[in-house]
Amino acid sequence: MLVSKDGVWHHDGKPIRRPAMVRLFASILTLENGSDYFLVTPVEKVGIKVEDCPFLITEMDVSGAGSDQVIEFTTNTDERFQINHDHPIALNSTDSGAEPHPTAHVRSGLMGLISRPVFYRLVELAIEVDVTVEADGKPESQLGVWSSGQFFKFG
Repeated sequence: MLVSKDGVWHHDGKPIRRPAMVRLFASILTLENGSDYFLVTPVEKVGIKVEDCPFLITEMDVSGAGSDQVIEFTTNTDERFQINHDHPIALNSTDSGAEPHPTAHVRSGLMGLISRPVFYRLVELAIEVDVTVEADGKPESQLGVWSSGQFFKFG
């Protein structure tokens, strides 16, 4: 089995077309040693390959404003979660460094790649906030978003 970079699940080289099957496999997906993915049932453990992130974040809902704002994501497997301390956003770069690689923690160490349309909406919400840098105690302007009372900086 394989989860391709675009979040499509494959079996024997062919995409799995039944959403219920993908949701079932996603529900038993685990991550070990930071890079080894397995489908685990009470009687079997099968390794699978994940090219990038096992989930693709396809929808975003926003409620509230300012520091009271709450961002909720939905994955391609219909898992919903709020961006908060347990589900942070990370904005890194691709290996070439040319493109942003925005992700969010979905569950149990499993990450979701934030789709381009959702990322654009997220960037529209971004604001600059002065944050005190611990090294020198001076305020520094950071770009990011608020969710669940926490500021998530980009970069």
